[in-house]
Order: sequence, then C-alpha cells, then structure tokens
Amino acid sequence: MSLLLIALNAADAQAGAGFAQSFGSEFDVLVLTKGDVPAIGARQVFSVDQADLAPADAMATMVQGQLGNYTTIAAVSAMWSKDLLARVAGLVDAPMVTDVIAIPAPGQYLRPIVAGSLLATVEVDGAPVFLTIRPAGFAKPEERANGSTSSLGAPSNGVTVRTNKSASQGGRPDLTQAKVVVSGGRPLGDAATFERLIGGLADKLGGAAGATRAAVDSGIASNELQVGQTGKIVAPDLYIAAGISGSTQHMAGMKDSKIIVAINTDGDAAIFQIADYGLVMDLFEALPAIQSALD
Repeated sequence: MSLLLIALNAADAQAGAGFAQSFGSEFDVLVLTKGDVPAIGARQVFSVDQADLAPADAMATMVQGQLGNYTTIAAVSAMWSKDLLARVAGLVDAPMVTDVIAIPAPGQYLRPIVAGSLLATVEVDGAPVFLTIRPAGFAKPEERANGSTSSLGAPSNGVTVRTNKSASQGGRPDLTQAKVVVSGGRPLGDAATFERLIGGLADKLGGAAGATRAAVDSGIASNELQVGQTGKIVAPDLYIAAGISGSTQHMAGMKDSKIIVAINTDGDAAIFQIADYGLVMDLFEALPAIQSALD
C-alpha cells in the first residue's frame, strides 16, 4: 500500500497529516502551490512551480501524471478536492469515496450519510482508490521531518484561467485547523457587516471566520468560508454560531465542536438543540457587546 496526499497548500497538508501518518505506510505529498510544507513525515514532497492553476481542469492532467504506483490518493474534504479527485478518478477509471472518517480494514471506508445521522461502510476492491477525508476523524499529526523535496512544472493544457480573487482573510488560521471558529448566517446582510462582526470577533479570539451555505449563496461570505456537509467540516474547541438557524447540512459540518455557542432571536431554532450555550438575542446587539467585553 502506498499513499499520495494531495494538498492545495501547506494548511491542507497539515490538515491531512493525521490521516497520512495513520495510514500504515510511507506517504508522499503533492502540494499544488509553491511554499513551505510543514514537517509531517512525508517521504517525498512535490510542489508545483505555477500557482495560478485552475482548481480542477488544469490540475487534473498533472495529477494523473503523478499517480505512478500509488494505491491510495487522498485529500482533505473540500469543494476543490472533490472536484479535482473526481476528475482524475474518471480519467483513470478508478473508484472514489468522499468524507472518509475512518478505515476499519483495508478496502473499507467509513463515511457519514444522511447529513451525518448515519454511518456507512463502503467496500472497494482493487487500486487505485481516491479518497477525500475529514481530518477530525483522525488523530492529530506528530511533527516529523520530511524527506526529499522537488518542484514540478505545471503543464500547459490549453485551459483558459479566469481568476476572481476575494479579499484576504488576513492572518487568521485555516478554517479546518482553527481552535476557535465564529460563523455567521444570512441575517448579517452584506459582506462588510459580515467582516466587521464575524471577522472582527474571530480576530479578537484568534480564530477563523466561517459561514453558512445561505450566507455564501447570498454573496455575504466567500465560498472558502462555508461550513457544512457541502463545505468544510470543522471541530474546533469553540464554535460560535451567530444568526444561524441550524440546517441539517450546516450542523453536519460543525456538530463535533467541543463547545458550541448559539446566538439567534428564535428560541426554537434547531441550532439550540446541539448548543452548549444559547443566547436568544439579536446578533447585532450580542456580537458588538462580546467584542467590547474582550477589549
């Protein structure tokens, strides 16, 4: 058995390291942008010289060329990885399993279904197999020295890349690795208000900002901030949900948080059913008050 861990950046490599170290054999890492890779014990680290690749079209051919004799190709569960790995799996006619939280036995993959209310064991024969994994299901990685490093040139495949770069989230930690996550829903109204209230509180707590699918679809928050079954899966020490009613798909992405604080004007909102602390209050009053208390 051999593993290739694919990461969009250093943060993704760190997030997937726990799975890679528990895999039971040596593993290599392919990072799709240039930059330092954390010490996670990879046998080889490959990085791509060109960082302006289209998330799937331009990367799929390159990843296919790096498959070699790997039996398992994995990446942290995210929209980009499900898109990319599905394309590569299609190119080589191989199976793919998403949102894996455990590997009970070789060829068996445990994953949540029905918005996390049930668990299913998927059995796959043969190799290679493509996986997206949820880091929260695996032990935290140990710091281990990496082996050799090398750079790969990005192939030209005739794809026209149009880039729409959103505003930087500053020095905030990666959403899937943050110990504190402050998330907001559609009631925030606009991007500026979201950044001021959700981003502002996240900064004071040294955490990351997150958002619901409704907030992302409304243009209030960027796509990479989406928490939920179709977004990123998080399990921080503290999760603050402001203006979030608690859809099934959102709660599937954050229900494993150690402490959940919910702020909502609707005392019957579903989010309160899983919250450790609930505040029935207008978020436009609650969040500024919390920020002031932290000053």
